[in-house]
Amino acid sequence: MKKRIGTYVTQKVLEGSFKAYVPPLLPPEPPIDLQQLYPHLEKATQALAELNSVTKSIPNTALFMYMYVRKEALLSSQIEGTQSSFSDLILFEHDQKPEVSLSDVEEVSNYVKAINHGLERLKNNFPLSLRLLREIHAILLSGKRGLGKYPGEFRRTQNWIGGSKPENALYVPPSVEHMKECLSDFEKFLHDDRLPILIKAGLAHVQFETIHPFLDGNGRLGRLLIILMMCENGILNEPILYISLYLKENRGVYYDLLQQVRLHGAWEKWLEFFLKGVVYSAKQALNTAQKINRLFESDRASIASLGRAQFSCLQIMEYLKTLPQISVKQLRQELGMTPPTVRAAINKMVDIGILEEISGKRRDRVYVYRKYITILEEGAQPLSD
Repeated sequence: MKKRIGTYVTQKVLEGSFKAYVPPLLPPEPPIDLQQLYPHLEKATQALAELNSVTKSIPNTALFMYMYVRKEALLSSQIEGTQSSFSDLILFEHDQKPEVSLSDVEEVSNYVKAINHGLERLKNNFPLSLRLLREIHAILLSGKRGLGKYPGEFRRTQNWIGGSKPENALYVPPSVEHMKECLSDFEKFLHDDRLPILIKAGLAHVQFETIHPFLDGNGRLGRLLIILMMCENGILNEPILYISLYLKENRGVYYDLLQQVRLHGAWEKWLEFFLKGVVYSAKQALNTAQKINRLFESDRASIASLGRAQFSCLQIMEYLKTLPQISVKQLRQELGMTPPTVRAAINKMVDIGILEEISGKRRDRVYVYRKYITILEEGAQPLSD
C-alpha cells in the first residue's frame, strides 16, 4: 500500500520549514479493489439510471434543470460557509434584494453560471481539461470575493488548509513546482477510460482537492468536477444530482476520508462513501422531482375550478415556477396584466392556498409560493456552525 501514499517535500521559509504533500499518480497502485466495491457501484449506477428515466418523463425538463443546478450551487457554496438560502438566490437573479450579504448570493450565482458554462462547453465537444477548469474557475470567482484570488489562474504561491500558516496547517498541498507536474498527470487521468466512470469521478475529486491548484474555490470546483465528469460520460443525462447535499450533511466524515486517502491510501473507504452518496443523492433528486410534479398537478387542478379566473391564475403559476416570490407590480410588468386582473387572480390563489402574503403591508404586498419553496429548500438551509 506504500505506493498509494504520496511523499512529503520539505519547504524552507524564513520562520523555519514545513512539509508539503505530493500525491502519487492516478490510478492508484495497487489497483482499486473493484470486487469489494462492485455492490455499491451497481446500486449507484442503477440509481442514476432511474433518475435519468424520470428526467425524460417530467413535463418541464428545463424548469427542473434550472432549479436543480441552483440547488447544487447553493449546497456546494454552503459547505464553504456561505449563508445564502434558495429564496435569496432566486431574488438576486431576478434583481430583487435578498435578505443576506450580496457577496454571499453573488458567490452562489457565479457557481450557477460556472456549471452552465462547463456543461455548454462539453456539449460542444470541448474536452474536460485543465483549460476548461480554468475557464470555469474564472467565472466561479468573478465578483468582489474573487479579487486578489487570481480567477482562472493556477496559484503561484503556497496555500494550506487549516491553521494560520503552513507550519501549523492541517494539510499543505504540493508546492507550485510539484503542483504543475501533478496537474499534468491529473489531466492525463481525466482522459483515461480504463475505470468505471463513477470510480474515476471519485478518484478525480480527491486528487483535485489534494492538489488544491487554486488560491480559492477548490472545494466548489472539485464538487462541480464530479457532475461534469458524469455528464460528459453520459451516465448522467442532465445536471440534477446534487451530491453536495450528502457531503454537506456528512462533512466531518467527508474531510476525514480525504485525509485517510492521503495518509493511508484508503481509496476503497472513500469510494464506498462516495458511491453511497451517489445513491442517496439520486434518490433525493428523484423524490424532489416527484414531489414538485405532484404539487404542480394538484395546484393546476385547484386553479381549473376557478372558472374564468383560471386563465390569469395559470399564467401567474407558470411565472411562479421560476420566481416563487412575487408582487402585483412585478406581475403587471412581467405578464402585461392590468393591476385589477393581477389582484383578483392573486386573491383567488391566496384563497385556495397556493399563495401566501408575507410582507404584512397594506400596499406593495409580497406573496410567496410557500409549498414550492419548501420542497426546493429541503436540506438547503444555511449551516449554523
